[in-house]
Amino acid sequence: MHAVNESFHPLLRHVARMRGARLRAGCAVLGALGCAPALAQDPVSADAWREQVQQLARQAGTGMPAGARIEVEVGTLDPRLKLAPCARIKPYLPTGTRLWGRAQVGLRCTEGARWSVYLPVTVKVHAKAWSVNQALAVGTVLSAAHLQAAEVDLAAERSPVVMQPEKAIGRTLARTLVPGQALREADLRARQWFAAGDPVRVLSVGRGFSISAEGQALSPGIDGQSAKVRTEGGRVVMGRATALRQVEVAL
Repeated sequence: MHAVNESFHPLLRHVARMRGARLRAGCAVLGALGCAPALAQDPVSADAWREQVQQLARQAGTGMPAGARIEVEVGTLDPRLKLAPCARIKPYLPTGTRLWGRAQVGLRCTEGARWSVYLPVTVKVHAKAWSVNQALAVGTVLSAAHLQAAEVDLAAERSPVVMQPEKAIGRTLARTLVPGQALREADLRARQWFAAGDPVRVLSVGRGFSISAEGQALSPGIDGQSAKVRTEGGRVVMGRATALRQVEVAL
């Protein structure tokens, strides 16, 4: 038996109350379950299921831009499945599932038989973001002339889409892009703020205070990654590269 994500329980109960949660939906959505022909003549459209998945996707979405448009494509089960007839089918989200891109919704029989299957769905999240307006090769340093605002599918890949152009301008591409392709964080090489041997500023940060000192980098400073620095006093510390020739050390 699969666990139910309790945070979505009220919506899932609503799904279960629909006609689509009863035997007619079993015939329409699940296909070959051995349903009676008379019941199969009164199917519930997959649109009803699509609406509920859209609601769940909005409920589950974190950081979704205002005005984002959700599109849900409901897949089909393996036609080779042979499931016992069911009088009540309960949809649920498997634990840890995010309705984003390719995902699955669980369907569990709660009356008449004991089985649980997964229904594949594809959730697309359309919103305004930034894409490239021409073919760009690996190693291209991005400028404003390379970018255009466009509606893109945020959920097409795991990597977040770049929403502010200033976060991309001056960055180097890590892979080739084609015209119209959404620009994502994974497409950009991490900034290198300094090289080993460069003089750096060491910013020691504590609760309510910060102390600045000079030092020398002992390793390259890649944005957000750890770097080793020797302070003026000869002490070697590890910090996080945060800006041009700057290392931040948490106290």
